[in-house]
Amino acid sequence: MGSCFSVEGGDGNERKDTTEMSQVAQADAVEPAAADMAESAVTREAAHAELISNHEVAISEVMGEPAHHLISSQGLEEHVRCQMMTYDDLYSATDGFREDLFLGEGGFGPVYKGFLGSNNQEVAIKILNLQGKQGDKEFLTEVMILGKLHHPNLVKLLGCCADRGQRLLVYEYMPLGSLFNHIHDLAPGKQPLDWGTRINILLGTAKGLEYLHDKANPPVINRDVKCGNILLGERYHPKLADFGLAKLGPTGDDTHVSTRVMGTAGYCAPEYLMSGKLTVKSDIYSFGVVMLEVLTGRKAKDESLPTPEQNLAVWLLTCCGGVLVVLAVTFLVAVQFQAVNLVKAGDFAKLADPALQNKYQKLSLTQTLLVAALCVSETPSKRPAMADVVVALTQLSKREARQKRRLAHQELAGPSTQTGASSDGNQAQDQGEGS
Repeated sequence: MGSCFSVEGGDGNERKDTTEMSQVAQADAVEPAAADMAESAVTREAAHAELISNHEVAISEVMGEPAHHLISSQGLEEHVRCQMMTYDDLYSATDGFREDLFLGEGGFGPVYKGFLGSNNQEVAIKILNLQGKQGDKEFLTEVMILGKLHHPNLVKLLGCCADRGQRLLVYEYMPLGSLFNHIHDLAPGKQPLDWGTRINILLGTAKGLEYLHDKANPPVINRDVKCGNILLGERYHPKLADFGLAKLGPTGDDTHVSTRVMGTAGYCAPEYLMSGKLTVKSDIYSFGVVMLEVLTGRKAKDESLPTPEQNLAVWLLTCCGGVLVVLAVTFLVAVQFQAVNLVKAGDFAKLADPALQNKYQKLSLTQTLLVAALCVSETPSKRPAMADVVVALTQLSKREARQKRRLAHQELAGPSTQTGASSDGNQAQDQGEGS
């Protein structure tokens, strides 16, 4: 993994965002206060998915005592499936946490690239900031959830360490860094993501969230979905990372989970900010903001812009929300794209990321904006389920793939006369449909 992270601006109430060449999931918090301690989770098998259930082990058994009492090698081994590692193992894997292996620093603490000789694997190793208020609780949450959930679009937790008073987490190494780097902090000489690759990254991320919301039992709410927490592997395969703020969702007759407001400014759903009532719709709002960032190249919150434009979702809905909402409702009711009358398709071209250099189909841009507009609706009930978002993005991805095959066939037949009809597709051709 070698992603690029540079420090993003923020006030003292925000968790630090970094964007240097590293695998570091960004983590700005709305409040500096500690998040609620994560509930316990044990797994049970279900068709095609390993699901979390909080009914087999009472919360009090795992989380009833202070976090620092639970975190020991012996205590963790009883409740997690990831490999327990010693501090000496990880010290050796990083050659003594060598300075040139430092990848960056997120809300959890510094991250280093390492190499596990036992299985010849590159890894990313997070070290808990022992001075941080949130460390033990986020450590437990990450181990409990990522250690038990497995999906192609969730980053793999390979191991953890609670040795010699240290807290470390070991992840698979994601060589292309974070989505934030590629959209907002592109290294000199690097090519921006083309249209097809952006759609596939959004689709893969949506599949990861669909798994958390619909396949896990009870559902898991990530609570910190953002570009900095979407890491990219080979061929731009996306994976959700950083589950330190995650919560188990409501079950039975419960409609929400009440909790302290935590997350990142610009990504938090308005109803969650106001009430602290958390549902899967909160994640869907955050994903809608990610979609807008990918489509427009703007940041979720940018205080360098005029006040009305600083919050991306609010600005978009204010400047063109009426048209978007009307079209969006029609769009999801008739998810067959050809059935939608998008007479305003050309009106949204001005919103596209300039880095795309007009190499996209205006219809595809408009249809993707419609999905994003529904996701960031101020009314939670109007936001689509992630399963519906996956269906919509899958169709967009497949259509992009067909377009690329058609253009490739034309190039073989002779020089193409079409320009600006679609992305050039060098990256997307390396990435399969529906990653």
